[in-house]
Amino acid sequence: MSDAPHLTYLARHGETAWTISRQHTGMTDLPLTAQGEGEALRLGERLEGLTFAAVLTSPLQRAVRTCELAGFGSMAKVEADLMEWNYGAYEGRTTADIHAERPDWQLFRDGCPGGESPDQIGARADRVVRRVRAIEGNTLLFSSGHFLRVFAARWLGLDPGAGRYFVLGTASLSVMGYEHDRSEPVIRLWDEMPHERRISPAQALGHREKAER
Repeated sequence: MSDAPHLTYLARHGETAWTISRQHTGMTDLPLTAQGEGEALRLGERLEGLTFAAVLTSPLQRAVRTCELAGFGSMAKVEADLMEWNYGAYEGRTTADIHAERPDWQLFRDGCPGGESPDQIGARADRVVRRVRAIEGNTLLFSSGHFLRVFAARWLGLDPGAGRYFVLGTASLSVMGYEHDRSEPVIRLWDEMPHERRISPAQALGHREKAER
């Protein structure tokens, strides 16, 4: 058995219609757009040649399809804890719409009425962290943006709300690992998007607005 700490790769799903409209997409089971399918294929090119001891995916079709198009459908296992944040009453709504009636609302601080709190989604992330750390070998997870941001926070031992400091594009790739050993968890790669190598200032602002959703 190798003494080298194993890596956990995080893949966000490709674009959906609500990615474009910036609606909160939790339990709503939307398919990928044609653009999203193309993103997933390019993600597969990035992952080509890598091997994993386990591949886990959210049961939502946007994650499952991204996993399939990336070339890992045959070995993937569904993990319910990888589901996106349950937005409850805010499902399908935009941040701008929510702020019109609740100007000070912040997802990573307040959670969602009728949905999950930051601590609840943090507990799910903790279960996944424990599961992948018990696997002897590298792992690959397919999930959604807000869940993966909380996962990264919990990997580092930060509060779930610290996920607000991270941002993820569609079909992005990130890697969790360690500095020297398991007592020093780190982020080794974050939000790599080979299909979008350069962004304009306007796009950068758009990414920031998405991060605040």
